[in-house]
Parts: sequence; structure tokens; C-alpha cells
Amino acid sequence: MTTTAPSRTTNATNPTNAWLITNVRQTDGARVDVSFADGRIAAIGPDLAREPGIAIEDGADALLLPGFVEGHTHLDKTHWGMRWYRNEVGPKLTERIENERRWRAQGGHDAGAQSLALARAFLLAGTTRLRTHVDIDTEAGLRHLEGVLATRAALRDVLDLQIVAFPQSGLLGRPGTDALLDRALSAGADVLGALDPALIDGDPVASLDLTFGLAQRHQKPIDIHLHEPGEIGAFTLGLLLDRVAALGMQGQVVVSHAFCLGALPERERDVLLARLAELRVALLTTAPPSTPVPPLHACIDKGVTLFGGNDGIRDTWTPYGSPDMLERAMLIAMRYNLRRDDDLALAFDCVSGTAARGCGFTHYGLQTGARADLVLVDADTLAHAIVARPARRLVVASGRIVARAGAHAQHQPGG
Repeated sequence: MTTTAPSRTTNATNPTNAWLITNVRQTDGARVDVSFADGRIAAIGPDLAREPGIAIEDGADALLLPGFVEGHTHLDKTHWGMRWYRNEVGPKLTERIENERRWRAQGGHDAGAQSLALARAFLLAGTTRLRTHVDIDTEAGLRHLEGVLATRAALRDVLDLQIVAFPQSGLLGRPGTDALLDRALSAGADVLGALDPALIDGDPVASLDLTFGLAQRHQKPIDIHLHEPGEIGAFTLGLLLDRVAALGMQGQVVVSHAFCLGALPERERDVLLARLAELRVALLTTAPPSTPVPPLHACIDKGVTLFGGNDGIRDTWTPYGSPDMLERAMLIAMRYNLRRDDDLALAFDCVSGTAARGCGFTHYGLQTGARADLVLVDADTLAHAIVARPARRLVVASGRIVARAGAHAQHQPGG
């Protein structure tokens, strides 16, 4: 499910690519050093030994955070760095889908160049793990996927990037979509996507059967966009959970958006939450301000994994979004009315540890043996970092410094 960075080349003067960051603060206030070797965290603790000949970075009393995780975006759609797009599309989902397809076809939108620009912006802001949904379309074929595969290859040493093969027009309405998804999974997509089996495909049983059949054939996990509201969404979600149980796909499915869970009566909602927890089906929210969202505290209480993401960033769907996951954590906190410092930590977890678990990213976190992904910021506390969103003092990805003082870095200790 994850894409693992290849081993780093060693050299005679620094055979293990070892280096050290000193004088940083953990979120609990403890002052520590962090040492690295071969792209992993070798040790975290106070006053670590200074081995002869290794590079040392002074953390200057910065706050130490793990690399951020973007759990749901659409790199292939973005206009990031392009001229402003004037959005005049209608309010219906189908109108937005058709408008985007027409604009991309007529304008020659380059998914490779645009996904690379936005992925590099994510890295600059501290995101080192990212899941992106990529349109698989009967008009575009696999063109958008090929562009994002090129971006993944270009950044493979520093960005762990999962690709979801996503049928933006649904699975049943455009003949040949299933064959294209089959090809996409064979070509390198990590996850199978799906969209609104009832309201877009019009036949939730057939749609889900085909989706789960494809996933089983390729032994791939599923991440489904479920915008369907209220009782319709609950019905579809129940059908999906039936298939997870019957096919033994526990822990291999994410339901993105799941708006229905924010609109159901508590008793009905809690029955679904209990099933989600039992089957280890995770939920993704972008915490939109004007749409029902899955209840954060109820999910935590029931043992349901709920993590966060941006969705689209500056595309034909929306002018909003940012590659700064501290901003997304703040928006999650605002949507769920999180004000206490400990509650703000829950919002950060939605774009860090919980997001890594939800997407299946391994070797994550600030502990010995994990992939060396971390961020240093000038902030008093984690809550302060989320609210103030200071420029990143340092971003380390797979043991390499990729950003320094808000700019892409040239100097890479151990590189």
C-alpha cells in the first residue's frame, strides 16, 4: 500500500549517512537531540553522543513534530502556480464533474507538471506522506495517472506517495471505466477508488460488487468517496460494510467524506460506528464548514479511525485549499469546535499519526527505527504551531533536509 524510498547511497567518509539535530523540544516540553542513519531515526534523547565526522544541525530550541500526512487530495487536478481560474460552475456534483472534464480536455491541463508543483509545495510545508486520488476517465484514459506516476518517481527519495485510481464519473455510467481501472491498478496505482454507488452509479449493489471484485483481483485496498447524505448514505455504507465482512477486507477500506454520519440520528449513527470499528474501516474528513461531518469525539469513543485531508486544492472544484497540513489541522479544530490545547492535539493527530494509520503508511513517527521524517517550527507548543502556522525552520524527509527557513534546501546532510 505504501511506496518505500530506496536505500541511500553510502560513502567512505560517512558510511551510514549519519547526522544529528541538537537542541529541540518535543511537544511534552522535553529537550532532546535526534540522530539519523540511512534515512531512519537512530536515536532520540537528551545530550546524544557526537560521533566524529558527522554533520550537526542546531535546532535552536525549535518545536519538533513528525512529518505531516495528507490523507486525501487530488494532485492531478490542481492549478497550483497557474493563473487564477474563474469558477462559474453550477452547484450540482454532475455539473462540476463535466465542467472539469471539459476544461482539462480543452486547456491541455498537464497532470504531471501540476502534480509535481503541488507535491513539492507539500514537501516545503512539511508533508512527507501523501495519498492522492487520480482521475481515471474514458476520455483521458490513463493520462492523468501517468503524470502522477512521473511525480512519484521524481520524488521517490523524499515523498511517500500513494495513488488512488479514482473514477470521477462513477463506475457504471461510462462503459469501459472498469477496464481502465483494471489497467490503472496494474500500472502502479496503490488503491482502488469509487464514487457514490447509489447517487452517481444508480445501482449500489452492482457498483460495490464490481469495485470489490476489482480490489480482490488485484489485492488492493479501497478508498471510496461517499457524499451520499442521510439514509441513502447509511444504506450504501451498510452494503459496503457487508462486503468488507464477507470478503475479509478488514483494515483495507477507507470511506472518504461519509457525510451521512453527520446527519443520522444518534442511535442509527452509533450502530454504523460500531460496525466501522469492528471491521477496521477508517473514515476521512476534510472538515467542510457547511456540510455534515462524521462526529470526531464519537468516532474516538467508538474506536473508529478518523483522519484528515484537503480534498482538491485550487482546481475547477474549489478555489480553496493549501498544502500546509497545519492549516488543515486548524480547520479541523475549528469545524469540531476544539479550543483547549489537548483538543487541538486531536486535530493534529488527524494529519499525523492517525492519518498514517488510516492510509497504511508504515515506519511513521518520532521513534527509533522510524523513517526520518520530521518538521521543526518556532512555536511554544503544538497548539501554538497549529494556530500560528509558522514557516518551517527545517523539514527532513527520509533523513534528508528538503526545506530550510521556508525554502527548498540545497544542503542535505548525509546525502
